[in-house]
Amino acid sequence: MIACVTAIKPHPISPERSVPDSIARPAYVGKSRPEQYDGPHVQSPETITKMRRAGRIAAQAIEVGATLIAPGVTTDAIDAAIHDFLVANDAYPSTLGYRGFPKSCCTSVNEVICHGIPDARPLADGDLLKIDVTAFVDGVHGDNCATFGVGEIDEDSRLLMERTKEAMERGIRAVRPGREISVIGRVIESFAKRFDYGVVREYTGHGVHSAFHSGLVIPHYDNPLYNEVIEPGMTFTVEPMLALGNPSSHVWDDGWTVVTNDGSRVAQWETTLVVTDDGAEVLTIA
Repeated sequence: MIACVTAIKPHPISPERSVPDSIARPAYVGKSRPEQYDGPHVQSPETITKMRRAGRIAAQAIEVGATLIAPGVTTDAIDAAIHDFLVANDAYPSTLGYRGFPKSCCTSVNEVICHGIPDARPLADGDLLKIDVTAFVDGVHGDNCATFGVGEIDEDSRLLMERTKEAMERGIRAVRPGREISVIGRVIESFAKRFDYGVVREYTGHGVHSAFHSGLVIPHYDNPLYNEVIEPGMTFTVEPMLALGNPSSHVWDDGWTVVTNDGSRVAQWETTLVVTDDGAEVLTIA
């Protein structure tokens, strides 16, 4: 396993960044929570076409953030670059104002599983950084996440990063109309067990389209209770989070930052897809 490193601690957070009034906001901005989505999980061809654009911008935004990754760079600086890119492309950063989240992306370092708030902590050589970006464009969301090494990372972290991406890709390949949603988690957990990785259960994939989180749950572990039948036109994320150790977790006092209890590192990859007649099309492609 990885060598002992300094635990991640909270650092100062800069003021909320502004978005021009000309860019449409999701309905939940300025509210304590979004309204519950009660529409269909299958989306129209028009919505899917819009999602290809939102997904492309979200994927490109991660690439923009990734160009800054280096020891000494703060996650706040990465957030600023991603924010500016999204706004320049007439996209609203979906996380900004979602249930009060204060930033335009999530940056989760080392043992932070997900929902890390960009702040003034400088990245250190050997860190493992997850960047999660969602773009809201023309009424729909495109959601994705990728994991990156900072400087020179240890072998266990490198393998975790690569294998978590492979787990996501295997989950995507398991998508077929007529199968139950649970097959995705079964495939991912089976792969993760080969390497004794812990599979995070509390945070899952989700339906996404006009709603940021529609209520459709995509688990990354084997649970036959998730028996929703996959249909063409469904749009959702596959986003496994795998830990080098025990995946049990707790949330910081900020109400967002999720960390492993034992301090073990976590990698995450996420993509938004649409179910096709014979599989899945990834929508978050730069």
